[in-house]
Amino acid sequence: MNKSIIKSIKEDDEKAFYTFFTEYYNRLFAYTLSYVMDRDMAEDITQQAFVNFWLNRKKIDENDSPKSYLFATAYHLYVDHFRRKKLRYSLLDQLKARAIEENEKESEELIEKRIQRLKMTIDTLPDRCKRILEMNKIEGLKYREISEILGISVKTVESQMRIAFQKIREAFKDEELFLIFLLRTLKKQERLLLNTA
Repeated sequence: MNKSIIKSIKEDDEKAFYTFFTEYYNRLFAYTLSYVMDRDMAEDITQQAFVNFWLNRKKIDENDSPKSYLFATAYHLYVDHFRRKKLRYSLLDQLKARAIEENEKESEELIEKRIQRLKMTIDTLPDRCKRILEMNKIEGLKYREISEILGISVKTVESQMRIAFQKIREAFKDEELFLIFLLRTLKKQERLLLNTA
């Protein structure tokens, strides 16, 4: 890749970035797909890698390989995705264990169904809403930290969290006691998950 193109990208030249994008998109997608084995996820990671490249363009050294930087970015996104996925399922396991412990009279099968309902509810949230919920309840980040990372206002974070909890409340509206337990447990698990990550 010609150094002049990278120099132009650093100077906010969108046409130069588009040239870079078209040059490497298919190769980066194939590289990412070899890891995740899922076309939709590979596409998401590939696109996010280019977004990150653009956002961090000022920091890129023209003497370094932009391809290496781009591919390393995609790899770190892949690792981060599966780390969060592991944490999320860890959260569900923690909820299940605590539910069994605190609700001994209820069958494990019933509790398992509730946990699966929670998972399905989280999975149906809009991408940004789900990400914000995970960042707060699983990664333990504060609203202001989330707003800085995602480049949005604190009020937007608050709004998205309200949407997430409204969806969870709707999913468990027929089980008020379990809902109270669930929301309380979600808060308790934050630090535990962070300490075991």
